[in-house]
Amino acid sequence: MRLKTKVIVNPESNRGRTRKRWGEIREGLKHFVREFKFEFTEQPLHATDIARQAIKDGTELVIGVGGDGTMNEIANGFYEDRRIINPEATLGVVPSGTGCDLVRSLNIPAGLKGALQVITDAPSVRMDVGRVRYTSNSGAEEERFFLNIADFGLGGEVVREVTERRLRRKATSYVRCLVTTMARYRNKSVRIRIDGRDLPDGEYLIGAVANGKIFGKGMKVAPGAELDDGLFDAVLIRGFRFLEFCRHGWKLMNGSHVTHPKVTVVKGRKVEAWPGDGEQVLLELDGDQLGRLPATFEIVPRTLLIKGFLQPVR
Repeated sequence: MRLKTKVIVNPESNRGRTRKRWGEIREGLKHFVREFKFEFTEQPLHATDIARQAIKDGTELVIGVGGDGTMNEIANGFYEDRRIINPEATLGVVPSGTGCDLVRSLNIPAGLKGALQVITDAPSVRMDVGRVRYTSNSGAEEERFFLNIADFGLGGEVVREVTERRLRRKATSYVRCLVTTMARYRNKSVRIRIDGRDLPDGEYLIGAVANGKIFGKGMKVAPGAELDDGLFDAVLIRGFRFLEFCRHGWKLMNGSHVTHPKVTVVKGRKVEAWPGDGEQVLLELDGDQLGRLPATFEIVPRTLLIKGFLQPVR
């Protein structure tokens, strides 16, 4: 029996290349999935509305074509009033974005044929999601779900820089923006509590609340994180200065940074973070800079069905 399928396409993902590749992607979908309806997103958060309505209309498989931000929007559409609409509705992923970090934790190939084979042949696995209540860029309190990693501090600043450069149509590289932002960045005073236990106050460079392992286009920030263990890995990096970051930052690529004395990893179900007096600490969720601290992160265990393989990333 074929599943009722909706494909949601972000044509602007991967700097507009998805729109140019849509013909190829569509033909691949016809070969592997056969029967489906598709819709292009037209504005931010449109994917959430499309997915939510599709699931209410009985869609059983929602396939996203885009990057991590697109998948985040679609996944939020699986929920309404903090509850999943249909626990048996499944998310499929066709990676087509500048940032596709979630798929590595799900062992989904980056190539079109491999990704489509996962959608048709792989099991539907039930993964954890994160729910975060935070202060939006406009100053309002908002709440969203995230799939992979939420990050406050340096990461929020870097994603804002990446977004601004794209809007100005300037050449954009995550690594370039990371280095230029780090050169001027000042560590932020943050108060952190995990599962009711207060951590020592201090100045933090990065606070990653990780459901998956990888962010920032391949950085293995949380090598011990698992998508279905019911826990976050909170990776907290304290007090790095620019030269120190230059010496040790490469370790983020293979996960060896976690042995550094200024790095703390704490597993937990609930993470709360408050900025120090007068501090503005930016927050990004799945690669989109949406707000700032204070924020409360809670794990929602094994709630979302997704096509993939929950196996260790090599």
